[in-house]
Amino acid sequence: MSESDDLVLHAQRHLKWRAFDIVERVLMILCGVAITGFTILVLCDIVTRTIGRPWLWLQEVTMTFFIYGIFIGVAAATRRNDHLYLAVLAESMTGRRRIYFETFNRLVVLAVAVCMIYFGYLNFLDGFKSLRMPSMTPLSSLYAAIPLCGILVSLFTIEQLVNGWRNGFDDDSVADFERRQAL
Repeated sequence: MSESDDLVLHAQRHLKWRAFDIVERVLMILCGVAITGFTILVLCDIVTRTIGRPWLWLQEVTMTFFIYGIFIGVAAATRRNDHLYLAVLAESMTGRRRIYFETFNRLVVLAVAVCMIYFGYLNFLDGFKSLRMPSMTPLSSLYAAIPLCGILVSLFTIEQLVNGWRNGFDDDSVADFERRQAL
């Protein structure tokens, strides 16, 4: 993958491992598929109901695209550091204060991700007791997105913590990081 094809912003490269770039690319593609699928299926649902021939299964598939799109988007936003978690406040700080604040932010995100894994897995197991209509698919097919998102968010948060502690969280450390990479 060439540097121009890279999805990671140059200013954030010091917080990322190149090995996860392909995961980010796949997540971004899946986000596009989910939002496109959701939009097209809502349009089809409106049209089929307007002409008096509703396709009942469309609502199930639309819901699936919507739910997976949300949780895939959360994972992608965590990797891209695009989510809102006091980022502006942290960026205004420097030195040890910034390291502590960035660490605190990411530890909170990590705690939420661990809860998503644990409670999402419990919901996933419980979802086999209930079925979606009209397909009779277990609700677990929807709940599976929650622990999967939690795993990805945990992975990306740990990546940023390790690289932030090693290379610094601020954008000023990018030049130092590039210099170290060249050695």
